[in-house]
Amino acid sequence: MLRRPMEQNKINRKTFLKNYNMKKQIFAAAAIALFAVSCTKSTTKTEQVENADGSLTTTTTTVSESPAVSVDTAKIDKAKEDVKAKVDAAGNKIDDAAQKTKEGINKAGSDIKEGANKVGSDIKKGAQEVSKDVKDAAAKGASKVEEGAKKLKEDLSK
Repeated sequence: MLRRPMEQNKINRKTFLKNYNMKKQIFAAAAIALFAVSCTKSTTKTEQVENADGSLTTTTTTVSESPAVSVDTAKIDKAKEDVKAKVDAAGNKIDDAAQKTKEGINKAGSDIKEGANKVGSDIKKGAQEVSKDVKDAAAKGASKVEEGAKKLKEDLSK
């Protein structure tokens, strides 16, 4: 089924927004995960113990501590609203540009139609003039043939 360009534009815009929102959610999840990983604190402890035979044994222990992650949802919601507003504004600009293009194409089509009508009427007028000239030439030729036939008849009757 063929769709009009404006309907196709709306469908493309919806698909764009759906994909954009999905990418935005993935990016937000990655940012939160990166933030959580970057806030991990690790401590290394090294102990040396003397064995009964007099040798030393070294033990290294690493302890990782993750502080509680606090996320400011108000800032995230504001950022989401800002992005949504910008996407809507971009969509409106695309719709406006598509409408202007449609109007321009319609005007160009009507200009072409007017030009074609003018050329058609000029051709018709020229054909009528040529037709008249041909009729006049045929009439003159016929009268000359008649005159020649009369002269021939007169010459033959003498």
